[in-house]
Amino acid sequence: MVRVTTTNRREVLRAGAGIVAGGALAAGCGSGQTAPSPTPTAASPPPSSAGRPAASAKAAPAPRAYPGQPAQITHGPRARPQVALTFHGQGDPGIAHSLLTTAERYGARLTVLAVGTWLDEHPDVARRILDGGHDLGNHTQRHIDVNALAEADARREITDCADRLKRLTGSIGTWFRPSRSPTASPLVARLARAVGYPHVLSYDVDSLDYTRPGAAAVTRNVLAAVRSGSVVSLHFGYPDTVAALPDLLHELGRRNLRAVTTTELLS
Repeated sequence: MVRVTTTNRREVLRAGAGIVAGGALAAGCGSGQTAPSPTPTAASPPPSSAGRPAASAKAAPAPRAYPGQPAQITHGPRARPQVALTFHGQGDPGIAHSLLTTAERYGARLTVLAVGTWLDEHPDVARRILDGGHDLGNHTQRHIDVNALAEADARREITDCADRLKRLTGSIGTWFRPSRSPTASPLVARLARAVGYPHVLSYDVDSLDYTRPGAAAVTRNVLAAVRSGSVVSLHFGYPDTVAALPDLLHELGRRNLRAVTTTELLS
């Protein structure tokens, strides 16, 4: 069992500064209910008035194909001591900024799959993610059960989020992950390829942080299953995840597992 030390507790408190206790939380992909739009906290910078990148901002990387990898990727190579921590991007932007800052303090890089409506409300977060050296991808426009939709509606969920990413960053994002399911139906996988995503990004380790089990349980859930090449599912929007991240990164380091972007994991 991983214990939170006094030092880690101080780090968590620093990282979580500005998070409003009891603020709106994002619904996890295993949940059947979408959380209400959060109110920005003091930890989040003011949004861009135009909701667009600066003219000098470099366009974000585009999706790419990985030869030898399946259409739906659940993990990377097992021979290298690396893992990808992937975050469903939704919820209180203050929590998002805290998680990004904590990861960077530990030298870790994350993969964020952003919800389109979240980007509409907090357009500055897209550039913040990229400027921190993290991956940014598409998690549908409204975070509904995309696999259950009719073809036209499912296509719209993917393209609407892709359009927002393109407007904000110059790219549709490097990855697509379906909402409300770890894997895409054959139809949704085909639609994602047509939009420009050669692969669907799934995962082999579920932190279950969206069930709000407490920080120690989030850490245990990941450490019990993670190994070289793992892709871990986590979420923005949950204070438990903020509190768990320092211990999680510390324990991954003890196992000589480095947290990298999914792009780096597969390259």
